[in-house]
Amino acid sequence: MKMLELLAPARTAEIGIAAIDCGADAVYIAGPAFGARQAAGNSVEDIARLCAYARQFGVRIYATVNTLLEPEEIPEARQLVKALDQAGVDALIVQDPVVLSMSGSLIMHASTQCAIRTPEKAQGLESLGFGRIVLERELSLEQIHSICAAVHTEIECFVHGALCVCYSGQCYLSEYLTGRSANRGACAQPCRSLYDLEDAQGRTLVRNKALLSLKDYNLLNRLQELADAGVNSFKIEGRLKGESYVRNVVKAYSEALDALVARYPEQYARASFGHVRGGFTPDLNKTFNRGYTELFLDGKRGQWAAEGGGEYVGTVHRLLRDGFVLDPAQKGIQLANGDGFTFEGGGFRADVCNGYTVYCKKVEGLVPGTKLYRNISAAFERQLNAALPAREIDVQLWVEIKKGRMDVRAVSEDGRVAELQMDLSADIARDPERMLQSLKEQLAKRSGHYAFQTPSLALEGLVPFLPVSALNGLRRDLAVRLDAQPVQARPLYRGTKAQDSAFQLQYHSHGEFMRSKYCIRHELGLCPKQGKVKKAEPLFLRNGKERLQLSFDCAVCEMTVTKGS
Repeated sequence: MKMLELLAPARTAEIGIAAIDCGADAVYIAGPAFGARQAAGNSVEDIARLCAYARQFGVRIYATVNTLLEPEEIPEARQLVKALDQAGVDALIVQDPVVLSMSGSLIMHASTQCAIRTPEKAQGLESLGFGRIVLERELSLEQIHSICAAVHTEIECFVHGALCVCYSGQCYLSEYLTGRSANRGACAQPCRSLYDLEDAQGRTLVRNKALLSLKDYNLLNRLQELADAGVNSFKIEGRLKGESYVRNVVKAYSEALDALVARYPEQYARASFGHVRGGFTPDLNKTFNRGYTELFLDGKRGQWAAEGGGEYVGTVHRLLRDGFVLDPAQKGIQLANGDGFTFEGGGFRADVCNGYTVYCKKVEGLVPGTKLYRNISAAFERQLNAALPAREIDVQLWVEIKKGRMDVRAVSEDGRVAELQMDLSADIARDPERMLQSLKEQLAKRSGHYAFQTPSLALEGLVPFLPVSALNGLRRDLAVRLDAQPVQARPLYRGTKAQDSAFQLQYHSHGEFMRSKYCIRHELGLCPKQGKVKKAEPLFLRNGKERLQLSFDCAVCEMTVTKGS
């Protein structure tokens, strides 16, 4: 039986708890330092609180310690790792190999920042002692299968969220442009900036576009293929995202994994316990996105450049003094006061929506024909906040009544057992059938995060009178006894090889600010392989006074960005 893990991001402990409630099997979160997202730090105390909540469902917590460390930071990092271990985290996600020596009892995951895209790189990291490898996003399904077959460690694969244009962990553009290092958690996201594209003769080919910005990853419909290829953990990007985004995306992917497990119950199971019931219906199109792509999963190039920023709703038909009239993309689109919209070059929030007439402050760059995307649906946000799901652990009950007492045995879905005995009064129920029905109904209710199932009942003799208050109290006592027993997380790890080499990670740019599977020349239809005539090369990106040179390594179908002349 292969355990499948849905791994969710958490900017805060509260968002981590929300992710668990919506079906996450694991959560990754940053501590107070060294977390590759400077805006997403958390105290060790908050992480300990998240760990305690997660334990109820056998959910794992992974802490990110995935920046490159300066020598003087090593003592502080060592103390943090020790504190995170004591807080109850299950593993650390790391980039710098020096953290391996601090691991203690913690399992180490090789971060996607390690740029793992070949079996040889994966084997090297495995030989260092990493218990999990987080793959590069730009891989094909065939490449993923090859890496899974080459190692014994767990394999984690991103399935949803924002995409860096550069291979992970090898981007130096932010540091060059702003002094803010992506490998130190301070990326300024220059890939989302607007650029002009120029040829070698200084002619402008494209003006003022986000030429390095990619669509968001979405592999919701490819989970079975990834699982069959050997992937253990399905990771959602988004440690800077808000709670509504995390809830929506996690619930969508949790439902998809549940459906996969239901189709192949002998082959797959979820890595944690509990069932998500009720609440909102997820809709990935209503969560902020830049358009969706499956990137290189099929080994083919597509149109990967970002589009808009959410659900496409239509175009601007005509402008008003204080707003505009929308020409909807399809009938039935409903706009609401407070909706947020984006378009190429800007974004704004609606004040009032009356049908397809939108009233708002003047928006620079908004003209008739502009394509609009809704990145905030006020109505959907209200639904997310009002219809929260509940995560419950199912408990089977066995009840036996005889000789003046009732014996109850409860077995939770993760195998914990609680037993109670209750002395019964000498009173006999006046309506035996109704009494037995009441017993089943009262015991088969929720208590805390436990969903007790209709009990199996064995009766010897007459039916005694059983007060409702006593039955409710019995059910609560069973919940307390189950809580007193720790949940044992399902074994997930495939096992690692012993350390047997001095494999070293290399962190240098060789003058490249980034190397990417994405190619602007291909995206714009200028690739020689497309039969197009090459423009005067090299090509350049210009942003104000800054000029960046683009080069194209067609042998491996990659683009590089270096300093422009």
